[in-house]
Amino acid sequence: DSDGGKGKCADLSGANLKWADLSGANLSGANLTWAILSGVNLSGANLTWAYLSGVNLSGANLSGANLSGANLRRANLSGANLSGANLSGANLTWVDLSGVNLSGADLTDTIL
Repeated sequence: DSDGGKGKCADLSGANLKWADLSGANLSGANLTWAILSGVNLSGANLTWAYLSGVNLSGANLSGANLSGANLRRANLSGANLSGANLSGANLTWVDLSGVNLSGADLTDTIL
């Protein structure tokens, strides 16, 4: 196995997954750039090092999700639930955080 057993990362760039139930999904390293994920359930999902630039996550449930190292630059997180989420080292520059629930979220080394 030439990739060291790591497998391929999912490419869902531009996908419309509005209101999908992706709770507990492993999307580590996935490319979700400019995807439409409004209202999606990503509670407990693994999104470490995922590419989420420009993604629409308005009203999404990301409670307990692992977004460490994720790139969320220019994402829309308005009204999203990020309670208990791990955002350590994530890039949140130019992100719409209006009405976001960040209670208990880990923001260690997060780029704001």
